[in-house]
Amino acid sequence: MGVLYVVGTPIGNLGDMSPRAVDTLKNVDFIAAEDTRVSVKLLNHFNIKKPLVSYHEHNKAERGKIICARILSGEDCALVTDAGMPAISDPGEELVRQCRENGIKTVAVPGPSAVVTALAISALPTGRFTFEGFLSMNKKSRREHLQEIADERRTMVFYEAPHKLAATLVDLYNALGDRQLSIVRELTKIHEEVIHTTLKQAAQDYADGGLKGEIVLVIQGAQEKPAETYTLKQALETAREYINGGDSPAQACKKAAKLTGHKRGELYKLIAEEKQIGG
Repeated sequence: MGVLYVVGTPIGNLGDMSPRAVDTLKNVDFIAAEDTRVSVKLLNHFNIKKPLVSYHEHNKAERGKIICARILSGEDCALVTDAGMPAISDPGEELVRQCRENGIKTVAVPGPSAVVTALAISALPTGRFTFEGFLSMNKKSRREHLQEIADERRTMVFYEAPHKLAATLVDLYNALGDRQLSIVRELTKIHEEVIHTTLKQAAQDYADGGLKGEIVLVIQGAQEKPAETYTLKQALETAREYINGGDSPAQACKKAAKLTGHKRGELYKLIAEEKQIGG
């Protein structure tokens, strides 16, 4: 049985191609590529002559079976995408899954990834983040996705195509409100640029769709909502509601104090005074 090698390739600068990636591509029996026209340029640059098999979103189910059958028969295959690590917001995810189901060994040959590269230079928090990929063009799916992340507190990373950027910025601003935003474009290429702005400002500045190149959006997570503040009157009313619900005055005041931040003893004293006045 052969092996599937998941090989990372440059996201723009050919100097980022690792020696191990070159050796792997030279030694496998064949290469599965998202777009053979793109990959053949990379292979020619490194003088790699190997058979290419087209593997993309529209043929992945059928072609994946063929690739797995070849690996099961003893051939080694390298999976590459147009740029970066395969299987990350990429049809290669399905091939890796099919290999797992067939008991085929999968080996990673790490390479550049636009997700972490953009995050690293975004100047936004990197300790915790979530990769959201591309927003769907389907209105219902897009709306549901945006609703799900409205309160996400981790830094969020999105991919976007330049011709869709203007509409996406408006949708993100409407769903998330104004947030810090880093637009990272043309990573590792001559015109690499990081634009530090906000969702509101970016929606205005790039409404004409004039920003070109491969784009990654890194967005600030939601800020922690300030704790609700209760007046003493509101805290006392909360304690009364607990009492009316069956709690003893002591239990009610303890619960109300925990919820509102007011002192339990103060609430209990006021409740006791009410009882005395009421007879």
